[in-house]
Amino acid sequence: MIRLFNRLQDLLDGLRALDFLAPLAMRLYLVPVFWMAGTKKLGSMEDTIAWFGNPEWGLGLPMPEVMAWAAALTEAGGAVLLLVGLATRWISIPLMVTMVVAAVTVHWQHGWAAVAETPESAERLSAATSLLQQHGNYDWLTGSGEFVILNNGIEFAATYFIMLLALFFIGGGKYLSLDYWIARRFRD
Repeated sequence: MIRLFNRLQDLLDGLRALDFLAPLAMRLYLVPVFWMAGTKKLGSMEDTIAWFGNPEWGLGLPMPEVMAWAAALTEAGGAVLLLVGLATRWISIPLMVTMVVAAVTVHWQHGWAAVAETPESAERLSAATSLLQQHGNYDWLTGSGEFVILNNGIEFAATYFIMLLALFFIGGGKYLSLDYWIARRFRD
């Protein structure tokens, strides 16, 4: 039995030649997430700054101009850096900070789940579906998927944080990241 486990372990060890795929997959998964978040903020900076600063209907953050620009540029620029695998470990730090800020200021009050699956959300979803079927083009609206009621919990922010934490420790990966080629060229 121990021989079998040793052989299986040897097989798994042989897969190390493909270990660049995990950081590549994480980077490519995160690119559209941060690109869309950052460019949406940049596309409407006045509204973003107002939302960051207003304590009544926004986040009520101090220095909203600085915070909004920092978040938007970190997310959009971070997406580009993650795409090419440049400064992967370095950009992971401010991106993790944005995820902590988002989790605490935007999502924390809603708990863990990103998509609500409570009796109350099921009732709201049923009412919305009924309204859309009666007064809208329901088939067109649901042609690409189903409607959901978002709970807006910390689930996604926490998941992105964990992925960024992994990239911070393992880097952008071999072969398909600029970090790898730069290190290979300039390190002893």
